[in-house]
Amino acid sequence: MMLPSPTHSNYANLLTDIERGQVKIPQFQRDFVWTIQKSAALLDSIIKGYPVGTFIFWSTKDRLRSVRDLGNTALPEPNDGETVAFVLDGQQRLTSLYASLRGLKVQRNSGKEDDFAQIFVNLEAKEDEQIVITETSDLPDQTWIRLHDLIYGGFQQLAAYPQKYHGRLQEYRRRIESYDFSII
Repeated sequence: MMLPSPTHSNYANLLTDIERGQVKIPQFQRDFVWTIQKSAALLDSIIKGYPVGTFIFWSTKDRLRSVRDLGNTALPEPNDGETVAFVLDGQQRLTSLYASLRGLKVQRNSGKEDDFAQIFVNLEAKEDEQIVITETSDLPDQTWIRLHDLIYGGFQQLAAYPQKYHGRLQEYRRRIESYDFSII
């Protein structure tokens, strides 16, 4: 019998595995229920370097009869013979991470749709304040950036922000990209 073996992954590898259909949700897992606010709090913890728990996967070449994709998003089926990681623990966190970083619209079973592109980074926030937020109406323009734009925005888009924020933009992006997710 093989014992579980702890490993780790950064966000790019994790998202690539999800988008290649290598990570699936078994049908026995509950539906995705986290709110955008709870997802923003998870990303806030990641930006601050706090631990966000371990994802537990069951990796197998066997196929389950009933599986779901993360965030009810259509993802490809893995090729025959490829290993699939079924999420046993951490589905809410993993789906939140995926939907938030990709800026997805998640269709809920209730018929409601949540737009995870509506998560922002407050460039004026101090380290002991909430950095990742869902409401910007009280903030002046150019003091916040959409999370998706922070991660995937090009040089010109980021350089358009006042120079006093350039260091923070770079640092927050680096923190997310280099975060080491624990996986068993």
